Amino acid sequence: MGVMKEGRCSLLFPFFTLHVIFCLPLPLLIPLSVQCQCTKNPIIFNFGDSNSDTGGYADGLGLNFAPPNGRTYFHRPAGRLSDGRLMIDFLCESLNTGYLTPYLNSLGPNFTNGANFAISGSATLPRYVPFSLDIQVSQFLRFRSRSPALMLNGYKDLVGDGDFQNALYTIDIGQNDLAGSFDYLTYSQVIDKIPSFITEIKYAIWNIYQSGGRNFWVHNTGPLGCLPQKLALHGQTASELDEHGCLHPLNNAAETFNAQLRVLCEQLRSQLINATIVYVDIYSIKYDLIANALNYGFQSPLMACCGNGGPPYNYNANINCGRTGHTVCNEGSQFISWDGVHYTEASNAGFASKILSTNYSTPQVNFNFFCNKI
Repeated sequence: MGVMKEGRCSLLFPFFTLHVIFCLPLPLLIPLSVQCQCTKNPIIFNFGDSNSDTGGYADGLGLNFAPPNGRTYFHRPAGRLSDGRLMIDFLCESLNTGYLTPYLNSLGPNFTNGANFAISGSATLPRYVPFSLDIQVSQFLRFRSRSPALMLNGYKDLVGDGDFQNALYTIDIGQNDLAGSFDYLTYSQVIDKIPSFITEIKYAIWNIYQSGGRNFWVHNTGPLGCLPQKLALHGQTASELDEHGCLHPLNNAAETFNAQLRVLCEQLRSQLINATIVYVDIYSIKYDLIANALNYGFQSPLMACCGNGGPPYNYNANINCGRTGHTVCNEGSQFISWDGVHYTEASNAGFASKILSTNYSTPQVNFNFFCNKI
């Protein structure tokens, strides 16, 4: 790990008015922002799926997600599968930098603070299929080679050659691999397939490292068995549900994936010289919010805000959020799930706050570590 200057992170309160998110006594409120000081311009390259897609799917296909997506903060669809901001948006805010521009944005893009290669629906496998993780890394490698050359020719709003080593490379992928596998494989077959997903993440980190990347921020996958979509579509018995109503098999698979991902990060720390690899336990962050929803001021933790069908899950595969016939909760409602698969802005704000606490990170370093290295 390189030499780091002391970079302070101080609480800012709040991201937006308290009554919109939580109606709780002050001690139970989730701190909503941590402002992290940087000694150099923070540059982030993000790889992943819809959990961190800030518009790549919309730019790539020319299709935006329909209202009411984006209603809370952007007041219009903004290429995100949420009512507002995502975790990655809040993490960028904590560094006082702009939201990441999708790599596929061709209309006046600004890449001075990095680029977002995440695309909704992406997975680690199969390879060579847009926009799997290896395709995203290939796109980055093209960006890596072209950006400095274009800057020498007078182009602006790009990233200089020396900035790639100081950048942060964030990875949040794997949920679609597990979810898709359960559609056609048995539980044991899904478990047997997990090492192949982990191998793809290993290749991604190695390829980025070989191109000069040294700072990695790796999220594990969330509690798949707590998603309203999975609960609504999966015929379950009482024995398959845990004490909070989530599906044991799906969550067990997620935890198996996470255990192997953690081991990978440990191995890579010893293999990649001068690299910092931070493993973040997103599973625990999300599961804690679901299991203790009332304590955090949320209601109906396993029910989608936007969907169709009503309680207990409000999810209908034929009438998704944004399609004719959907219903949506009132703005300001304390829902965790937005559409049965993705999370509300209120949830994402809480997730980001816990990430910034460093309590769920290994090693425990501030999110701004990369922009304070000497």
